[in-house]
Amino acid sequence: MLPVTPTDIEPAAFAAAAPARPAEPARRPWQPWAEILLCSGYPTQIVLGELLKDAGIAPLTADGSLSATFVFALSLGDTVVLVTLMVWLLIRGGESPRAVFLGRRRASAEAAVGLLSVPFVVALVVALSLLIRAFLPFLHNVPANPLDGLLGTQTGLLAFLVVVIVAGGLREELQRAFLLHRFRHDLGQTGAGLVVTSVAFGLGHTLQGWDAAILTGALGATWGLIYLTRGSAIAPIVSHSLFNTGELLRAFLR
Repeated sequence: MLPVTPTDIEPAAFAAAAPARPAEPARRPWQPWAEILLCSGYPTQIVLGELLKDAGIAPLTADGSLSATFVFALSLGDTVVLVTLMVWLLIRGGESPRAVFLGRRRASAEAAVGLLSVPFVVALVVALSLLIRAFLPFLHNVPANPLDGLLGTQTGLLAFLVVVIVAGGLREELQRAFLLHRFRHDLGQTGAGLVVTSVAFGLGHTLQGWDAAILTGALGATWGLIYLTRGSAIAPIVSHSLFNTGELLRAFLR
């Protein structure tokens, strides 16, 4: 009897002999939509806002202006809740948060892309602002940005700087990456995802005026395109954080 060598065995025999991998949990059709809604920022901010009010932290001060304590607590609290939620949902679904958020490119290269994108982002905002002012001036329906009143002293500037970098640059770009990932990989609707997330991003800034909502929607589309192109949220995080920092310093020094 001739000895049996590995080449004598059909590949199917190897597959049959190998231990079966545990099947990944099947995702129902409604799950991606539920996760998109849950991580859109609206549910978490509504719940946290109510909890803050129950704790005695009102959204407005006695003179009717925004409360810095409320805004900062809501922004930073929502960052912790939302990032934790997205990481948990990815791990629960058998996905790698690192792969979704950071991709496979070198972090230094992605940071450089983000830095180089800032002049384009600034030029986009300037161009759109001029167009709105010239052809759609009625969209400038909020004369003074209510968030500018939160700056006050240098202490207020530093606190607000932390908020716009952590809750703005970091949280919003990780959130955008998560939502676009769901639209692209779970729903196969990359273009629709970019439109939906950009519109939602703009609507979240209507407090600053309709012109600001349009500008932020355009910025959201720009940063979304960078993520979809690069497969990493690092460049959008750097670009968004630097842009927010520049806008904050400009408002403080004005």
